[in-house]
Amino acid sequence: MDTPHPEPADRLPVPPGKSGCPINLTVELLGDRWSLVVLRDVMFGGHRHFRELLGHSVEGIASNILAARLTKLVGAGLLTRHDDPSHRQKIEYRLTEAAIELVPLLTQLGAWGARWLPTTPELAIRAQLLARGGPEMGERFMAELRATHLEGRPLPSDGVLAELTRAYERAVAEG
Repeated sequence: MDTPHPEPADRLPVPPGKSGCPINLTVELLGDRWSLVVLRDVMFGGHRHFRELLGHSVEGIASNILAARLTKLVGAGLLTRHDDPSHRQKIEYRLTEAAIELVPLLTQLGAWGARWLPTTPELAIRAQLLARGGPEMGERFMAELRATHLEGRPLPSDGVLAELTRAYERAVAEG
């Protein structure tokens, strides 16, 4: 029987004794207050260093919580840590393939929140645009993230993230 997505050769680590339900396992991994927010900031904000993530946190994450979430996300296989060649004491965090494949989930979560919750319009704009762009735009965005985070190439100035960022900046200027 064909499956829509082939089984990955590698799986994320899961502690023994869990139910095996994919929804339960996903919620256990990502269901705390900060994990998806940190991934959002790496993914949509382009923030890759601790200080960037801390300083640009709209929600005001505490430094100890950020450190704990980064450690958790690295341990879970959603982020990788790399020495930053520009500074010997800096660590760069990059998305893994498993994290990049969360783009459709984050897109729909953001679009749902923008539809049903009293969100700030400029903060909702990226998720709304990405959701309206459909699967094709989502795939292009994931390809950009793969090129940047997995292959080390720079983000294109005319790519999806640049388009989403410009729309956000316009909304902030108008707001």
